[in-house]
Amino acid sequence: MYDDGLVVCTERELVIRRYYFPFGFAKRIPYGRIRGLRRVPLTLFSGRWRIWGSGDFTHYFNLDPGRPHKDVAFVVDLGGRVKPVITPDEPEHLAAALSTHGIAVTGATGRG
Repeated sequence: MYDDGLVVCTERELVIRRYYFPFGFAKRIPYGRIRGLRRVPLTLFSGRWRIWGSGDFTHYFNLDPGRPHKDVAFVVDLGGRVKPVITPDEPEHLAAALSTHGIAVTGATGRG
């Protein structure tokens, strides 16, 4: 499975730690609820400096103080207006762990 401290893949669900503001409770998403996962480069305009929350009322980032030093984000489609965005420490390992649960990653491949 996958666990970098903030993003966790368990046998049953994707766990996004430090999700809910202001207390930082985890968001637990059963794999069956995930409609899609899109890999995007993390840039100035796509949230590199967004430490926690939303800038556009659509994409919501969990608390990750290390985000400015990362290159890749994953947008999780749950079928609603708000889409969680995660920035794992090891994007390739996360994608591999999710693929074992039938979740395909679309979007850019490789670094950035």
